[in-house]
Amino acid sequence: MCGINGIITEQITAENDMKTILAKMNNLIIHRGPDEDGFFTEANDSFSLGMAMRRLSIIDLASGKQPIFSDDKQIVIVFNGEIYNYRELKSELIEKGATFKTTSDTEVILKLYELEGTASFKKLDGMFAFSIYDKNTNKLYIARDFFGEKPLYYTAMQNRFIWASELKSIVNLLDSKPEISAKGLNLFLRLTYVPAPHTIYNGVYKLEANHFMEYDFNTHRYTIKPINNEPEPNPQNISFDDAKKKVRQMVYDSVDSRSVSDVPLGTFLSGGVDSSIVSLCLSQATGKKIETFSIGFKKTRFDETDKSQLVAKLINSNHHEFIIDEDDLKDNIHEILINFDEPFSDTASLPTYLVSKKTRDYVTVALTGDGGDEVFGGYNKYYIGKMNSRYTKLIPKGIHEPIRKMANSLLTTKEDIRGKRFKIRKLLNSIDYEGEFYWDIISLANTQNLLEEIMLPNLFDSNLFSEYKEKLNIDKATSLTDYRQIDKIVSLEGGMLPKVDRTSMLNSLECRAPFLNRELWEFANTLPENYLMKGWNKKYILKEAFKDQFPDKFLEKSKSGFGSPVGDWLRQSLRKELESYIEKDRLKLQAIFKLEEITKLVQDHLSGKKDNTFRVWAFYCFQKWYWNTYMNI
Repeated sequence: MCGINGIITEQITAENDMKTILAKMNNLIIHRGPDEDGFFTEANDSFSLGMAMRRLSIIDLASGKQPIFSDDKQIVIVFNGEIYNYRELKSELIEKGATFKTTSDTEVILKLYELEGTASFKKLDGMFAFSIYDKNTNKLYIARDFFGEKPLYYTAMQNRFIWASELKSIVNLLDSKPEISAKGLNLFLRLTYVPAPHTIYNGVYKLEANHFMEYDFNTHRYTIKPINNEPEPNPQNISFDDAKKKVRQMVYDSVDSRSVSDVPLGTFLSGGVDSSIVSLCLSQATGKKIETFSIGFKKTRFDETDKSQLVAKLINSNHHEFIIDEDDLKDNIHEILINFDEPFSDTASLPTYLVSKKTRDYVTVALTGDGGDEVFGGYNKYYIGKMNSRYTKLIPKGIHEPIRKMANSLLTTKEDIRGKRFKIRKLLNSIDYEGEFYWDIISLANTQNLLEEIMLPNLFDSNLFSEYKEKLNIDKATSLTDYRQIDKIVSLEGGMLPKVDRTSMLNSLECRAPFLNRELWEFANTLPENYLMKGWNKKYILKEAFKDQFPDKFLEKSKSGFGSPVGDWLRQSLRKELESYIEKDRLKLQAIFKLEEITKLVQDHLSGKKDNTFRVWAFYCFQKWYWNTYMNI
């Protein structure tokens, strides 16, 4: 586990100068790999190449230092991530005559590539971002894992091609400040994050999950290709009982594969369905006490430690419970938000950072329950999709708008909790009669209409999600399958995974997600939708597969999920800073927001007239990035 960096220049760069550049890039991500670094440089008449990495030692502590070279020194790799099936792949390679100098998974990727070329990338089960330079083909290959658990950014700008695990390593290397991307800005102000292939900067991109890039040194051009051609979701004829048994075994196998480590390992245990199942499976797989970690809150409305305590007792784990005051979170706001390098406003990033920080005192690797909702259909927004379908059939379009306005007026709250009133407002504001409903329901900051109210017309994008619809071949999202497919390439890649990666790696902690397993995802896509969500029962088959392992009705208990009282902070400790962001001179300089509308939005929240928590928090996070990062480039 580490971070990688690289640069190609079309003119000769002295070796010492190249190493200085790489060292600068590495030093910016030292938190991703505090144990050691590594460098590779190459120069000839037509280009100079440099690749570097920072390493957090997890597997093969003694001999896994990177870069790693082929026996003839013609191929070299730097790698960020973990390959969970590397032992099986290594055995196959040895049978074919390969020899190894290390016990690392990095060398397995290299040897497999030597034998099978880029087709070998399909065989990798893991989370990864790596770059391979092959002198034989005079090409560079950069790849990213199936779900996008590990980040990879790149740019072809100013006669250089640069790639890196984090944006900061790229933008701090550019000769001039990149412009803000209107597409990236719209995506953030709708979603609270920027999904691939976009970033907040023009000309700087994310390599999409499940893709690799081929850079040709002869032409200095690159092409991007998919690694795995994903089959279309197609329900198979399988009994529920057989499917349930297979789900159970596949989850056990995935947890087992993701527990390979030469350093201490534990689990995040929130007490929800997914983390409870992962913790149970790990406990049974190891046959000994495991380390489990949860975070609790002094304010009872946020605290759910009773659930994690029950599971910890059930599996007899060494349970570590960290009880914090909400004010403990706000002390880290600046460090956390700035580390994302672009605007990011998921409020769960704050407690995720804290639990990662405290967990790192005990272990180097933590298994999480992330991905269970996307794979097995566990989000509230999925059955809200059913409500939209029923609502638009029962309520004529002409009378919906008065209902929506009345709800927004009567169902306001003064506290930033996503309770029934919030959910009803969210549903009614997202209702769409033209098939756009789901895109608004995942817009956690502003729906299309709400963003149009506050954003200057020359920047507003009314056709924001067209490329994702085209990519998925989903014009109107109407089914659970549609929702899950959208979440995989948008919400999961752009929101959930960066949140976990940045907050955990900021603490040099590696997080692994057993539910993010390609075989598990593809199997779930072959199941009838009512296996995943039966009526209003979400993740039905997963719960049924493991219900005999838990107390009666335990897996049916609702869970609120991570959150932070940011609405209160915006009115209190962050008020002065927030008010500075709506000063007219600042807003005019930015030329992004409508002055009166954005000022009213913020002031209504500050006065308690309306709870605009998530819209204002997104505005605050953007401004914090703008003034503390963008203006300092």
